[in-house]
Amino acid sequence: PMALATEHEPMLLLAITEFVANSAAFTYFAAGALQRNISSDMLPRRFPLQLKTKSMGLFSPQLQERYPDHPMELHLSARRQPRLSCRPDALHGALFSSAEAFVVLPNATRVPAFLLNIDANVTGKPIFTRNRLGGTVSLKGPACAAAPSALPHARLRGLSFPQVKRLENLLKFALWLFGVPWANSECCPHSVP
Repeated sequence: PMALATEHEPMLLLAITEFVANSAAFTYFAAGALQRNISSDMLPRRFPLQLKTKSMGLFSPQLQERYPDHPMELHLSARRQPRLSCRPDALHGALFSSAEAFVVLPNATRVPAFLLNIDANVTGKPIFTRNRLGGTVSLKGPACAAAPSALPHARLRGLSFPQVKRLENLLKFALWLFGVPWANSECCPHSVP
């Protein structure tokens, strides 16, 4: 139990419990709302890895050999409910996701290429300055691993599994370069009336 402030001055009081945060995470997860499809045209041009077999050939040479210079899609989804914890100074989240890559053929058929499990820890800290509310986001991870169920299927299609460690390092670099700054720009201080 936590006692809430009893000031009589005009104020904004915001209280979030772990139960509420985790109930919301469960609801979104159970409803299938924690999914996102990313195509090559959705990435910034400066992004270090474009969703094309030519770029992914650095991590899986057979992919480029078998499907030369084809566009790719990435299907991101939560494989488990995110876990959220509230602390006096921040909101912490553990994310458990999977990323399935597909090669898009000229007839719009999608051929599965590989499946990775990606886990990360995210921390969001609120910032209050005078009449402004904002926040910052920090990221620890992500950690990538080949999904065990995907290995036999990749071999059946004649594809080697991508070099996961190199892909993980590039993903970390891209998230630090683009993802975290974008999240922090979205959390920049906003006026509170």
